[in-house]
Amino acid sequence: MLKKISFVVMAGCLVFTACKSGADKAETKPAGDTSVAMQPDSTANAFEHLLVDNKKDPSCGMPVSAGISDTAHYKGKVLGFCSKECKANFEKEPEKLIAAAELGK
Repeated sequence: MLKKISFVVMAGCLVFTACKSGADKAETKPAGDTSVAMQPDSTANAFEHLLVDNKKDPSCGMPVSAGISDTAHYKGKVLGFCSKECKANFEKEPEKLIAAAELGK
């Protein structure tokens, strides 16, 4: 009976070790290897608009849920912009454009 228990424990350890070592190999990447391009994470973009205080780009009116290219801090708020050009446009006359941002927080 003791031999059967020992065998089962030994087999379980081998299976666990084999599975763990295979997972380590799959996750290991060479240090400094920049030749592999990162694939965009579609879920990251889905929540990007939750990190800013505005619902719309104050320069062009585009919803920030469609994508954020740049951000700026203005009067304690984090504003998202669809492009660097829209951010630059906002920075020229922020008081005039801030109402279009539809601040949500």
